Amino acid sequence: MHAWPASEVPALPGQGRDLRIHDTATGGLVTLDPGPVARIYVCGITPYDATHMGHAATYNAFDLVQRVWLDTKRQVHYVQNVTDVDDPLLERAERDGVDWTALAEKETALFREDMTALRMLPPRHYIGAVEAIPGIVPLVERLRDAGAAYELEGDIYFSVESDPHFGGVSHLDAAAMRLLSAERGGDPDRPGKKNPLDPMLWMAAREGEPSWDGGSLGRGRPGWHIECVAIALDHLGMGFDVQGGGSDLAFPHHEMGASHAQALTGEFPMAKAYVHAGMVGLDGEKMSKSKGNLVFVSQLRREGVDPAAIRLTLLAHHYRPDWEWTDQVLQDALARLDRWRAAVSRPDGPSAEALVEEIREALANDLDSPAALDAVDRWAALQQESGGTDIGAPGVVSRAVDALLGVAL
Repeated sequence: MHAWPASEVPALPGQGRDLRIHDTATGGLVTLDPGPVARIYVCGITPYDATHMGHAATYNAFDLVQRVWLDTKRQVHYVQNVTDVDDPLLERAERDGVDWTALAEKETALFREDMTALRMLPPRHYIGAVEAIPGIVPLVERLRDAGAAYELEGDIYFSVESDPHFGGVSHLDAAAMRLLSAERGGDPDRPGKKNPLDPMLWMAAREGEPSWDGGSLGRGRPGWHIECVAIALDHLGMGFDVQGGGSDLAFPHHEMGASHAQALTGEFPMAKAYVHAGMVGLDGEKMSKSKGNLVFVSQLRREGVDPAAIRLTLLAHHYRPDWEWTDQVLQDALARLDRWRAAVSRPDGPSAEALVEEIREALANDLDSPAALDAVDRWAALQQESGGTDIGAPGVVSRAVDALLGVAL
């Protein structure tokens, strides 16, 4: 599966700072010190309705991570999946009377268009669940043969008790885990499971649903968590730098994925930091496909909204807290974009060196994009009030905003 085109990232004078970021597993800030190649895995979409603002906010956060790393002169090995077979996709296809593969291809193509318009840097590897199945099957077989998985009526389940570190990502108690498992794709009430929290690794073929040859597992399709584990281990290996996604993935998805990988390899941890973006709400509720309370990037683009303004709307909110989408936050971003473009349209202005360092420091401090925007606002206001004599400063600002914030002025 192919990703989307990469926008050019301008080179800036000097060098960025190492990233300090909030790690869900430790509950505090950690300073990441990757090697020459920083490794990041971000969980992708289930393509039955893309791309709403919750998606955009998540991918914006991890795009900033990449830009901070690139500014430190590192390379970035970024991997993202597409869950192109799963119950929600099949259910939507059946509801709409369309082929599930056609629906997945259509929505994945739209997602690519949205990511391109928003200048999100693409992953080096963009892998669908279906194409990953040949690599998933042997992992499930290994877990089963090692006693870390078991069969129940043809389905294969992972035993969470096989990983001594289970619970170390989300730090939830058993009651909270069971509740979230039921809400987020698990089946804690199924009779016969060794532990209600045990997640499915391989679902035996169901009549009327797609299935694949699973070797000794029989025909079926993979569970959600093992999909990402197989892709991450194949392309990044254990101990990669950041596992990222929305805050709703901390449990069960990232918790279970970490346990799968740790049970498979005997190594700990799967990722050095588990980083989670907050949820975007609309009308007082989390924006979600199931609720239908969505604002789509593609719809805003069709209405003529500049993608740079959409991105500025996202950047105006720190990535970790939940926040609410309103017409006003978009209007504020449009006004800010106009001010910035006016400020960089002149050949000279106030010195930009300190501003570049302010942006770098803000982003290195747990991706504090609102602080970075405030710094550019101050420079733009000074340009408007009194101008300056630094020839080329507006060009430096324009390149810095593009390189570090992904906004083309």
